[in-house]
Amino acid sequence: MKKSISGKEMYGWAQDLYPICRSLTGPGVRETLSYLKTLIPNLTLHEITSGTNVFDWQVPLEWEIKDAYIEDANGLKIIDFQLNNLHLVSYSEPVDLTLDLAELQHHLHSIPDQPSAIPYITSYYSRNWGFCLSHNQRKTLKNGKYHVVIDSELKNGVLNYADLVIKGESSQEVFLSTYICHPSMGNNELSGPIVSTALAKWVSLLEKPFYTYRFVFIPETIGSIIYLSKNLDHMKSNVKAGFNISCIGDDRCYSFMPSRDGQTLSDRVGEHIVQAIDPAFKKYSWLHRGSDERQYCAPGIDLPITSIMRSKYGEYPEYHTSLDDLSFISPAGLEGGLHALIKSIEAIERNVFPRASILGEPQLGKRGLYHHTAKKKSTDTVRIIRDFLTYSDGQHDLIDIANLINVPIWELYEIMDNLLEHHLVETKREKYE
Repeated sequence: MKKSISGKEMYGWAQDLYPICRSLTGPGVRETLSYLKTLIPNLTLHEITSGTNVFDWQVPLEWEIKDAYIEDANGLKIIDFQLNNLHLVSYSEPVDLTLDLAELQHHLHSIPDQPSAIPYITSYYSRNWGFCLSHNQRKTLKNGKYHVVIDSELKNGVLNYADLVIKGESSQEVFLSTYICHPSMGNNELSGPIVSTALAKWVSLLEKPFYTYRFVFIPETIGSIIYLSKNLDHMKSNVKAGFNISCIGDDRCYSFMPSRDGQTLSDRVGEHIVQAIDPAFKKYSWLHRGSDERQYCAPGIDLPITSIMRSKYGEYPEYHTSLDDLSFISPAGLEGGLHALIKSIEAIERNVFPRASILGEPQLGKRGLYHHTAKKKSTDTVRIIRDFLTYSDGQHDLIDIANLINVPIWELYEIMDNLLEHHLVETKREKYE
């Protein structure tokens, strides 16, 4: 296996990207993509004009935020966007007015059950404005006048996204998608593009990948809709497997979100890998979907896209709050997420249908196979080889066999290679007739 990026290096990228105020559009998205391009120079940047119709949607106006704050009657800034970009409702329209506390309360957001947390709130598709604060702070606000300033602009501009295609021997593709549209949050925002970037760097070093790899960095929902509107025919014809990469950087248990179909290659690989890494993982129903898999698996699109995560979006208390900060993710968490995806890519690359080349059970001893592949004791190795061969009928692929004999798929790679070397099996990418 090629050496992958360390968790420490990935965490350093997170520290660099964390302060940037991202949204669906605007300078924060461009700054983020520019940073990622320094890490993966072949990343191609794209833009699409505000107002463009994409399926049933329309590309929104570009939003640019320069400053936002609330001052009390003494001119003291009690809420300051510059101190934490979660303080401002994303896509807030420009405001400069004075109002009393009762009026202001209609534009404030807090979480009573998490009194120390600042919530993350958006108003992408309706003109509005607002501020977010901890509930503890909200309770301290006194009656009086407050000066509200939001120095923002909503204008005809562009929405930015990026992609990277790494060619393999086949035109069939593995599709990997992540989003770059949230402000300063660790797991729900930065873990996805950071792990995707590390994965892209790892894939680019593979000597002879069989599949072609397509990475996309997009604003969530509208970005996937845009990308599909431009590439749907190609993707429906060529995407063999894929993953939506989100919430993959914390230290808690692993999670798995299936595709709508539930039986694709991505489903089988992803669930197998996560279960092998973390038997206590949590499998969610398709009914608990919430990210771009909604678009990739929608009826009529039907791409084989699943998600391998650590703590799933919407399921951990810190989600969409200021508590999802750099302390919530870790070098070890990011490295673990990357490891799971690398194992998944290896499984997709190595997955074939083996078929026994001789009749009956082969004599393994004369071929030196009793000990040749052993990482366990000899008897266990022989058992795995025999179990492998009993399902090498050309109808079961490597994932099937790994599940049937209850071993991680990566323990079968050397076994299969040795059986191939001794002409005991043959393989194809599709079932034998």
